[in-house]
Amino acid sequence: MASYIAPALRGKFETLSVDLKNMILERNVHLENIHDLIHVLEDIVEEAES
Repeated sequence: MASYIAPALRGKFETLSVDLKNMILERNVHLENIHDLIHVLEDIVEEAES
């Protein structure tokens, strides 16, 4: 499964660093809205802290 970023969210997604975008895309996520993006970012932070 490939990651999907909804067109309405793409502008926000593109403001992230290349490394962070790659980390998100590697997770094979389906992002429809800002809440989906926030959830993935929270997961990344939690993993980095542990």
